Amino acid sequence: GSNLLVRDGGVRGTVIMTSGALGELSLQGDGTVRAEAGVACAKIARFSVQQGLQGGEFLAGIPGTVGGALAMNAGCHGSETWQFVTAVETIDRTGQRRVRSLKDFTVAYRKVSGPAGEWFAAGHFRFRPGQAVEGKGVIKQLLAKRGASQPTQLPNAGSVFKNPAGDFAARLIEASGLKGICEGHACVSKLHANFIVNTGDARAADIEKLIARVQAEVEMQQGVRLETEVRVIGEEKGGTADERR
Repeated sequence: GSNLLVRDGGVRGTVIMTSGALGELSLQGDGTVRAEAGVACAKIARFSVQQGLQGGEFLAGIPGTVGGALAMNAGCHGSETWQFVTAVETIDRTGQRRVRSLKDFTVAYRKVSGPAGEWFAAGHFRFRPGQAVEGKGVIKQLLAKRGASQPTQLPNAGSVFKNPAGDFAARLIEASGLKGICEGHACVSKLHANFIVNTGDARAADIEKLIARVQAEVEMQQGVRLETEVRVIGEEKGGTADERR
């Protein structure tokens, strides 16, 4: 998953996969793009460019869906999801859907908080008018950069740590000499230090142990406590339920 690590004991409950149901994507009469929670971010990037809109190209570099991007204010290449949001649609446990405005949410770097007991069902985005040819070129450049700088050929959950103010998690990890260190088959990527890759049959427990090891070493050497961006859910094997960010 993107920015998600499920513990080895799994999740005690029902898991809903939105990509199998909430997949509508359309251009609205007011010029905004409406995308349901299960739409891949990369699909929005391509669709908006085809409609002569620009600004959403960065979404091509986010390997997740709209629901996740809204939930964590996903971003890359200097842009973030909520920069372009005009409204969202939510759903609660009873199935009631609501349209919410920006004032209903508090948005920060990789963090979004809003009405309790509601989940994102769709987002409405406003991008600026532009040229399709130019937009396609931007997407091509961003994907080439991503492929050259991130370990896309190995299983991973995306960026592990949030960038601290005024610095980069990858720089701090590399400066601490942690590139390439492993716990079992879970290793800090040699290509990009803010990624932990599965080089074989790594367990979630190995990844969690490596995360804690990196945090401790960086704090000791650099004086900075890295905060996880990846969300850890579920139960440890044979353990109890827990959830943390």
